[in-house]
Amino acid sequence: MAVPKRKMGRSRTHARRSSNDKIAAPSRTLCPQCGQVKLPHRVCPNCGYYHGREVIETA
Repeated sequence: MAVPKRKMGRSRTHARRSSNDKIAAPSRTLCPQCGQVKLPHRVCPNCGYYHGREVIETA
């Protein structure tokens, strides 16, 4: 069985794990209808359009 010869330091352990702990911000796109920023593949919360047609009626 493979056993480490020396204890691995805390900074080295954290440096190795740090790449997996990063949280990426969700990507944003512009709504082609109204130009507001929205999440991709979702109905625009401002105008209610998705894929060129009105899905949700807004006032």
